Amino acid sequence: MKKILMVYDQIQAGAGTKDDQMVPLKATREVIGPAIMMERFLKANDEKIIACVYCGTGTWKEDPAEFIRKITALAKKLGADGVLCGPCFNYGEYSQMAAEAALSIQDKLHIPAIACMSAENEAVISKYSKEIPIVICPKKGAVGLNEALENMCHLAAEMIDHKNTDNLRKEICF
Repeated sequence: MKKILMVYDQIQAGAGTKDDQMVPLKATREVIGPAIMMERFLKANDEKIIACVYCGTGTWKEDPAEFIRKITALAKKLGADGVLCGPCFNYGEYSQMAAEAALSIQDKLHIPAIACMSAENEAVISKYSKEIPIVICPKKGAVGLNEALENMCHLAAEMIDHKNTDNLRKEICF
């Protein structure tokens, strides 16, 4: 069974709204947020959520380096096989936070880490898409979320199993 760590902002975790930006960094072993919708895709790829970690975008912005350090340490401590950051939809700050977390985990721990966001996050996509996989996601409220969630799970499984993901990435990533 592949162990997956989820990274959310306060909105996706169900811990607040866009105005509740100072939600402190928290982790739970409870499956929350979009991970609930991902259960069937996770199961199909022999994956399970080991924890969901989240904080407010204001908390992240207050000290991004500390957030990245803690998220990376948590991935290591829990023995995550893969990390899924998102879906971020068209939320710019969350997309930036997710991309930074994925890059740190990938570079420091050599654990496959994936971000997922919509095309509206052009600056983040442009800056990070050559370094980390960014799965294409619809903007909030648009059609295609289930497909994006399934793609995240499938790509993570392939990367964890050290399979060549070049063609898959061309199909589902920016």
